[in-house]
Amino acid sequence: MRKGFKQARFLLLVLGVTCVLSACDGGTTSNRYLEPSMPSKASPGADSIGNHKISGEKIKIGFSLDSFQEERWLKDRDLFKSTAEALGAEVSTMAAGGDDAKQISQAETLITQGVDILVIVPHNAEATAAIVKKAHLSGIKVLAYDRLVKNSEVDLYVSFDNEKVGELQARAITKLVPKGKYVYIGGADTDNNAHLFKQGVFNVLQPLIDRGDITVVYDQWTKDWAPANALLNMREALRANGDQIDAVIAANDATATSVVQALTEAGLAGKIPVAGQDADLAAAQRIVVGTQTMTVYKPIKQLADTAAELAVKLARGESVQTDKKVNNGKTEVPSVLLSPIAVDTSNIDNTVIADGFHSREDVYKLAKPKK
Repeated sequence: MRKGFKQARFLLLVLGVTCVLSACDGGTTSNRYLEPSMPSKASPGADSIGNHKISGEKIKIGFSLDSFQEERWLKDRDLFKSTAEALGAEVSTMAAGGDDAKQISQAETLITQGVDILVIVPHNAEATAAIVKKAHLSGIKVLAYDRLVKNSEVDLYVSFDNEKVGELQARAITKLVPKGKYVYIGGADTDNNAHLFKQGVFNVLQPLIDRGDITVVYDQWTKDWAPANALLNMREALRANGDQIDAVIAANDATATSVVQALTEAGLAGKIPVAGQDADLAAAQRIVVGTQTMTVYKPIKQLADTAAELAVKLARGESVQTDKKVNNGKTEVPSVLLSPIAVDTSNIDNTVIADGFHSREDVYKLAKPKK
């Protein structure tokens, strides 16, 4: 009897020690010294999306661009990549050539390759919502670069104040032509920025239109931002008005190139004020020779640097503070909006040239030497 009692006490003692070692959790061993597991990419948490890389680990960034049709996008790619790599990230870049289906397919490829964050310049503001959804399903955050993605839960938007771009264009031209017939050559209607540029332009023009001082005699979008389509539009604007127009505002410098070509064909280049934006080299050259009145300079290095820094922060799960939110039709998107700068002959030297955006030699090489 006494022997059986001692055996029972021994068994209870063993069971007690076992319970302590197993943390009394029903047999599942717990180790408080194990590193906490990171959230799975396949199952993002309610308040956080994606695997967060700790400091020192290389971040993989997927950069999906609409196309390289406009001169500026090659600069954006190179500057973004340079800054991101300096921060220890690796950048994989793909451009879709203005094809929605191709951009979605390329984004899927980047997601499959295991990027930690996706940065996109959308061709179609609506269609690329599918990219945001696919990325989030894989636990990957998305930063909209320069152009907003509509109707999506995009995580961050970094751009310029694009309504202000249009306002700067219109203010410059209305100062020269306070009354007369205006032509507006818009951008691609699939690009949210094109709508913002136009809104900014008409913020300034509408009071003058309402007073009867200005009449907009032609207003058309440019499909896919293609200069060939802008040229057809500008030729039609001239034909419809018997060449009797007083000013042209073009949604960017590539479309302004076509505007000046059509005006040259009509013998009007240099006689009618033309506004553009992007500060392309060809536009800067036209400004100094007098066939384009102004452009809007958006310091791309500032945009690329800011976006690269914030992309790395998002990938690491660090806090990103913004002072603005932009509604994209579905949510209020945390946004960083940088300031654009109006450029004409009076300040071209101390803006785009002083910043090294273009060299003085390149800008002035078509200008006639002063006597």
